[in-house]
Amino acid sequence: MFDGSSIRGFQSIHESDMKLLPVPESAYLDPYRKEKTLIIIFSVHNPVDNSAYSRDPRGVVAKAVDFMRAQGIADTAFFAPEAEFYVFDRVRFKTDINTAYHEIDSYEGAWNTGIKEDADGTPNRGYRTRVKGGYFPVSPTDQFADLRDEMVMQLGKVGLLVERSHHEVGTAGQMEINYRFTDILHAGDDVMKFKYVIRNTAWQGGKTATFMPKPLFGDNGSGMHVHQSLWKDGKPLFFGDGYGDLSDMARHYVGGLLKHAPSLLAFTNPTVNSYRRLVPGYEAPVNLVYSARNRSACIRIPITGSNPKAKRIEFRCPDPSSNPYLAFAAMLMAGLDGIINKIEPPLPVDKDLYELTGDEAAAIPQVPGSLDEVLNNLERDHEFLLKGGVFTKDLIETWIEFKRKQEVDYVRLRPHPAEFELYYDI
Repeated sequence: MFDGSSIRGFQSIHESDMKLLPVPESAYLDPYRKEKTLIIIFSVHNPVDNSAYSRDPRGVVAKAVDFMRAQGIADTAFFAPEAEFYVFDRVRFKTDINTAYHEIDSYEGAWNTGIKEDADGTPNRGYRTRVKGGYFPVSPTDQFADLRDEMVMQLGKVGLLVERSHHEVGTAGQMEINYRFTDILHAGDDVMKFKYVIRNTAWQGGKTATFMPKPLFGDNGSGMHVHQSLWKDGKPLFFGDGYGDLSDMARHYVGGLLKHAPSLLAFTNPTVNSYRRLVPGYEAPVNLVYSARNRSACIRIPITGSNPKAKRIEFRCPDPSSNPYLAFAAMLMAGLDGIINKIEPPLPVDKDLYELTGDEAAAIPQVPGSLDEVLNNLERDHEFLLKGGVFTKDLIETWIEFKRKQEVDYVRLRPHPAEFELYYDI
């Protein structure tokens, strides 16, 4: 039993008792505790009748899979998230009635070319990652190779099969580590493991990791691109003879994602900070179109050759601030709605979308510009989430209310330090 009223968005105090049931196959040894400690996932239930709790995020994914199977569409949804993150040396921040600031430092940061000493106390020897210049540098410019190696080893200990790791575009330690895909439910579990390992490995190394979508002004943000495919009876369903070698089902899945993206982002990009990332010019997927190869589109069709098993779509909008279970379930439900209703996406766009001008640029729909906007969209467009009882009205209403009061208003009502720079002497 646990106190559900102490969990944000769960129960009120007069009905706070909730029940946890273990998921035995989820257990693994915590690699960071001195004493042997088991980490295990639990499902949340009503203690009165033992029914599954409607706001249990992992339970929402399970219901989405049940709905997919009941429709006869597929029996497995494979998801592969790619969560980017930053590792810094120091961070401090404070918000109060008379104070608002944050300060980040990283010895690798482009702003530290002028410091006298490096992290090890030796004289500054140069080699700093330039702003937007961090994609695949080698040592000594990449100062985090050994730390990433340690992260890879620790991820293996908790059951994640790492396929690649590298420094990402951002200065000051942006990174990406990719691991093998799995079914949608266990993909959510793996994101939770991944974030736990990354944070604690950085911490043990004397550094701090963050999955904030946009911690640095003027450099790339951190996304969580999610590769997706549907299978049935051991056979892939997304390979076909259409554009990008997509099947009709895959195209309709894309149509569902694009149609519902303005509301879907309330779960895949659920923070105020998410919309600091989703702006043109930082490799962010701000265009609500799909394309083969084009990374400025919100949906990319990776080039996978003639192997049907590798055919998938990549939804590039999500970021790692999202709850993976709710985000994955919402994406799947949007895609299934596209399949069920045969929603046709707009024609694919293979041009550089950042270079379009005039009427051509105006014709390309853009992602919403704020959390407030996507919450408004979710209020208007959520019927596709309610099908099969996957999401419930109370979950969606609670999500919207919490986000507005605790995040949108929290930020909106506070003067920003940049406002003092602009207006103090006005």
